[in-house]
Amino acid sequence: MRHFVITLVFVLASMTASAADSAGDAQIQRALAAGPQWIRADATVATLDAKGDTTVLRQGTNGFVCLPGTPGVIGDDPMCADPQAMLWIKSLMAHAPKPANTEPGVIYMLQGGSGYSDTDPYAMTGPTVLRDPPHWMLMWPFDPKTTGLPDHRVSTGSWIMFAHTPYAHLMILQQP
Repeated sequence: MRHFVITLVFVLASMTASAADSAGDAQIQRALAAGPQWIRADATVATLDAKGDTTVLRQGTNGFVCLPGTPGVIGDDPMCADPQAMLWIKSLMAHAPKPANTEPGVIYMLQGGSGYSDTDPYAMTGPTVLRDPPHWMLMWPFDPKTTGLPDHRVSTGSWIMFAHTPYAHLMILQQP
């Protein structure tokens, strides 16, 4: 009987570890699918909690952090961000008056994105879910008046999301 109990404990522990490994592998694959091939091999993969703290799932070396997002959660989509873009993301999460990045950041969202507003960076609900095709973004306060770019959603090309706010950024609707 003792042998059976020890075996059962070992099997259950192995199954738990295997399930955790499988979940981690799925998160890593989902996160890496957000970035172009040239970023994937050397990117860090991490999760990001509501406080802006990261938990590294796989360490990388190229400065990019790929986040898996949460399937089914609007606005929490997979992405790969450089260090300046990570400052932008964490500033937005903290509701800082303006982003902390001191130069443009880059975010890739090659699986597309979702949200509730093109004008309110803090919108967490809304009557309509807005879906974006695969795209990449330059995280810098672009101004529609000085750039000539539209401040509203377009189906192709580029436009400025969250225009007229400190979190304005350039949306580029294409695979890089």
